Amino acid sequence: MLAVWDDTSAYPVRGRDRELATLTGLLDNTSGRRGAGMVLVGAPGTGKTTLLGALVERAEGFRVLRAEGSAAESTVRFAGIEQLLRPLEALVPLLPEDRARALRPVWGLPDDDGGRTGSLAVPAAVSALLDLAARQQPVLCCVDSAHLLDDASLSALTFAARRAHHACVVFVFTVDCTADPDADTETSVWGELPRLRLGRLGDEAAHALLRDRLGASLSHDLADPLLDVGHGNPLALVELADSLTPDHLCGRAVPPSSPPPEGRLCRTLGHRLSALSAQAREVVALAGMSEGFDEQLTYRVLPHSHEEALAEATRSGLVVLDGDTIRTAADIVPSAVLAALTPQDIARAHHRVAQVAEAVGDRDRAVWHRAATAMAPAPDLVANLDDVAQRARAAAAHSTAAAASERAAVLSSDTTERARRLVAAAADHWASGRPQRARTALRLAAPLADGDLGARVSRLAGEIELRRGDPSVAATELASTARQLAPTHRALAATTLMLAGEASFVAGDNARYCLTAEDAALLCGPEEWPVTRVVREHFTAMSATFRGQHSAAATPLRSLVELGETTLDPIAKTLASQAAFTLGDAERSRDLALQAVVCARARGDESGVPWALVYAALSALLSGQLSTATASSLEGLQVARSLGQSNSAVDHVTVLAMLAALQGDQETALERLRAADTELVERGLGRPSALATWAAACVDLAHDRPADAFDRFRRMAVGRSRHCAPLRVMAVPHFVEAAVRCGEKDVARRSLVTFEQWANTTGGTARVALAHRCHALLAEQDGEAQARFAEAIRLHREADAPYDLAVTELLYASHLRRSRRPKQARELLREAVQLFDDLGATHWVERASQELRACGHPGRGKPNLSRGLSPQQERIAQLVADGATNKEIATQLFISHRTVDHHLRNIFAKLDVRSRVQLAALFR
Repeated sequence: MLAVWDDTSAYPVRGRDRELATLTGLLDNTSGRRGAGMVLVGAPGTGKTTLLGALVERAEGFRVLRAEGSAAESTVRFAGIEQLLRPLEALVPLLPEDRARALRPVWGLPDDDGGRTGSLAVPAAVSALLDLAARQQPVLCCVDSAHLLDDASLSALTFAARRAHHACVVFVFTVDCTADPDADTETSVWGELPRLRLGRLGDEAAHALLRDRLGASLSHDLADPLLDVGHGNPLALVELADSLTPDHLCGRAVPPSSPPPEGRLCRTLGHRLSALSAQAREVVALAGMSEGFDEQLTYRVLPHSHEEALAEATRSGLVVLDGDTIRTAADIVPSAVLAALTPQDIARAHHRVAQVAEAVGDRDRAVWHRAATAMAPAPDLVANLDDVAQRARAAAAHSTAAAASERAAVLSSDTTERARRLVAAAADHWASGRPQRARTALRLAAPLADGDLGARVSRLAGEIELRRGDPSVAATELASTARQLAPTHRALAATTLMLAGEASFVAGDNARYCLTAEDAALLCGPEEWPVTRVVREHFTAMSATFRGQHSAAATPLRSLVELGETTLDPIAKTLASQAAFTLGDAERSRDLALQAVVCARARGDESGVPWALVYAALSALLSGQLSTATASSLEGLQVARSLGQSNSAVDHVTVLAMLAALQGDQETALERLRAADTELVERGLGRPSALATWAAACVDLAHDRPADAFDRFRRMAVGRSRHCAPLRVMAVPHFVEAAVRCGEKDVARRSLVTFEQWANTTGGTARVALAHRCHALLAEQDGEAQARFAEAIRLHREADAPYDLAVTELLYASHLRRSRRPKQARELLREAVQLFDDLGATHWVERASQELRACGHPGRGKPNLSRGLSPQQERIAQLVADGATNKEIATQLFISHRTVDHHLRNIFAKLDVRSRVQLAALFR
């Protein structure tokens, strides 16, 4: 990724590789004795000078000429040409006499023809001088801030640029689109010269830029608000990073809400704003405010007298009119615009909106805008803001509720009430997917809160740590908070303990989980209300499961499932889904998980949705519905990302990796595992680490690397995964297969004991079938192997588990072929091929087909459903047919843009199509 230096200070700018490649291509074209011109257009701070500097570094063998426009010289005739051509002054005597004479005014010499020089004389002479220089070596002309050039220079240089293709001359101009809003139009001074527009940096490049400035250990909690405020503008991001104080870096202070007003970006925008009328500045202020509380501010809030002001603001390039909504232009940083405006400008805009809102009966908006300009405690406004927050919260408008509560806290004189409002704001920030803002609000509230309110601060902080930070830290904090809450708020204490247990589970710490279960047993007596009964049964069941006491777990697991079916509480339903999954009841587990999602959304709080969707995906996986499982986990990943729940996102990424691994899709599985690896290491996520190891081992098994798979499974007993006993037990059937293929049957038999005990007590029919398959692989006698395989197949059918059925049929058929019973093998393999095909498992279709051919059957051609495509290629092709762009596909499937490009090339080749239109036609 490109890292070069930008406009006025030394800082790395990321994500401009494509633009640099375009500019470098201009240099490459001169090898054919052809020049070119290009206009680089962008808002202030987008890196225009950066690219010029990077281009110069790559212009080996070129004579580089430079000029930079400035406001001070914008009225000095020929000042720009004189800057650019000064190094070529010695070549002027070699020009024809009339051309040399035309350039005399450029050097400040008297025009000796009495001013009779034609209007094209100077531009033609400039072009001739550059042509002469290019005969010696190629010339690169870099004209920065060209919008500030004097008119005569701009006219002459654009004239020369339009004729550059006749010589080895390359022109690159940079233009500020706010200073020259018409730069993108063909009627501008740039005419037909091609434009290269610099937009916002993507999040990945912007985050890399912040890491360059603040270090690789930059936390998401600090990076995320800086990314929001920086709006993808390189200069804004760097100035934000440079403005941070130690309090910002350790989370004691709220991150900056704008780039520093004294910085270059705000000063540049301030110059633009100072050239506007007061009414036009009011329009710009309204546009900036539309990015916050008022996301739909329309021009109708302006009186008719402001129509010209609206046009003036739009011409400035700072504002656009989107339908009737006023917004800042796409590449302009709204927070920088507001910081560059005067307080009077902003106050006038707030007053204007408040007046209009009151006139039309929009009381909440009027309250907000009156409060925005209040400078002292205001009890009436605070009460009104509380009402606004309550109504917004009821409508699941959590961002609005958070903004209202935070402003109410600022205007509160009582410290306890201020703390209460900050905690409410934190909860709303968390529900709206702004965990960093939630944490900041909690840090501000903590010194002001004591007693129950302090415990609530700790509870929410612990929940955020669980979903986003270190789950081991979260487990400690939440367990301590539950003890604080227990005397007065037993139900809240019970759910806090539940979160502490989940944190221990995510960390893979069974011992800590069982200690938390002991606390739950003391807290949740036998005659408690439903929520504490759910927590009690959950801990009783799962702690027994973790200890291997599966008989003791059976009754509380079933009780928990029944409780989940009778409540509307989303947490209870998720725990019940987990219980049903542990019991091997895939259908009930999935139903309960999806009910949890519906109940959470009905309450307007999606924070528990990613957790519920983990079990929706795992239950679909248990029943062999791989496509359904993938869809659930992709949805869970999308929600987790939108809420800022990094740990929940990693959970879903590892589930998706496992699904790809089971389908034999090595490329997708490994890419997803690589995406999760860094966060698994940084935050000690034991459960997803164990699942990731299991998925990698399944990839090895699918691609005939049993020794590698065996080693991976052995490593699940050490490191972060060692405490995650449930997943290690669930992985036993794959471990047995790897061990048998490596000749380690004794090790496999020992591991099977624990799995079989679980399967026969609470594991369900699907897992009992897997135990029979393991025994078949370990059998020393052919008769026992056949009996075990047959029973496994019967139970797979009973459990309606098509994937496991197909795998068992493939393994059994291989055994039969080796035993010289190819006819029996063929019958099994024909069904296995069809099942794998129905599941979209192309790799396994081919494996089963190979085995079928080895049994003397001609096999089959490309499967009808998958058309020869891998499952990932099938999904990509369908998304293309639905009209998705490559970027949208990459986002939906959690793969890179480059991977999408690679898959599409292979899809086109396999299906013999040449365009997206032809591809779409195949899938209709």
